[in-house]
Amino acid sequence: MAAVALAFCGAAFVWALVVVSRFSFLPEPVYSEPFAQWIQISGFHVEFAFFLDHLSLIMLLVVTGVGFLIHIYSVGYMWDDPSFYRFFTYLNLFMFFMLTLVLANNYLQMFIGWEGVGLASYLLIGFWFTKDSAASAGKKAFIVNRIGDFGFLIALFLIIQHFGSLNFTQVFDAAGRLPTETAGAGTMTAVGLLLMVGAAGKSAQIPLYVWLPDAMEGPTPVSALIHAATMVTAGVYMVSRSHVIFERAPMALTVVAIIGTVTALFAATIGITQTDIKKVLAYSTVSQLGYMFIACGVGAFSAGIFHLMTHALFKGLLFLGAGSVIHAVGGEQDMRKMGGLRSKIPWTFWTVTVGTIAIAGIPPFAGFLSKDEILWKAYQSNWVYWFVGLVTAFITSFYMFRMWFLTFFGEYKGDADRPEDRTSTSLAHVPPTMAHEEPR
Repeated sequence: MAAVALAFCGAAFVWALVVVSRFSFLPEPVYSEPFAQWIQISGFHVEFAFFLDHLSLIMLLVVTGVGFLIHIYSVGYMWDDPSFYRFFTYLNLFMFFMLTLVLANNYLQMFIGWEGVGLASYLLIGFWFTKDSAASAGKKAFIVNRIGDFGFLIALFLIIQHFGSLNFTQVFDAAGRLPTETAGAGTMTAVGLLLMVGAAGKSAQIPLYVWLPDAMEGPTPVSALIHAATMVTAGVYMVSRSHVIFERAPMALTVVAIIGTVTALFAATIGITQTDIKKVLAYSTVSQLGYMFIACGVGAFSAGIFHLMTHALFKGLLFLGAGSVIHAVGGEQDMRKMGGLRSKIPWTFWTVTVGTIAIAGIPPFAGFLSKDEILWKAYQSNWVYWFVGLVTAFITSFYMFRMWFLTFFGEYKGDADRPEDRTSTSLAHVPPTMAHEEPR
């Protein structure tokens, strides 16, 4: 089963590279021929078809590339789990729906992928369903996301009423001819605000962020795939995809920027106090997603997507590194009971070090470049966004290096017989001893 899952995911990544090599320099988007007529009622119709532009290409590479690496990691991590086959079934189901979301050529097809990743995340977060906390976390994620999805659905109804179509090309062409709503709130403002409700649910923004920290109950590869690299960035992708609508609704853009600013600072302050290594990374994800929404809120959509891409890489690396650390100490996730692991798991130490430097925004790593772009655009828009973003960057650096020092330096503070000397441990293949997370 693992070979089949890896083969298809790897083939998707290779094909994505082929697509990028052929289409990355095209000035216009590429539209596929419709596969089927889905809905046809009077003048309204929806088709199954693909839409490919530079935004889709970036998301395609992120989803398939990071997803393939996590699939490889998962083989060793989940090897002894009795539900090994079921895990890879859910993992590939998630990949299918995420690709449906990013390649859709209309809002309804995007919504199908949107709901599909919600279903797959419910199955993966609650993978060890005999454990009460995991089952509750899966239900919490599912319910909170339905709140956001309700706003997304109402936005689609308004788009149908106003434009008579859900096709991206038709909607954006019509929206582009509308004047900017500077006098007050109009249809575009209402659509933008409702789309932001959906994005807040999927991308864990205030007040719908509460599901993501609990989602750490799932296996660590799930945390890396869903809650660092792909699913939680779907809201940022949707807002960026709908930039024509948001640009006609300054009030909606302001709301996006404010929510992103508050979330970035709020989640960062929570991250300072966490002692669970995965919870630190979870609140860091919420905070970095806030950064992306700040960028979208000030109209710097390209900067937001740039940070989405860099975050997918360094946060995926950090989560996989956390999984290696947890394995090395026999399942312990409390950083206060770690320490001195630098010499025991050197490969993990150096890879986590790279991820920590990147997320802290230290040059010349990519995290510095994407954060710098966001802060520059934020300063040009409103100095408050810039100041809060700057403070958040320093707080991020503080709690990430706190995690780094507590885990790898000092004396080991856990049980006397741990950790074992695992100098051969690598992030790509963690030996199959998973009793620490799986409920027995």
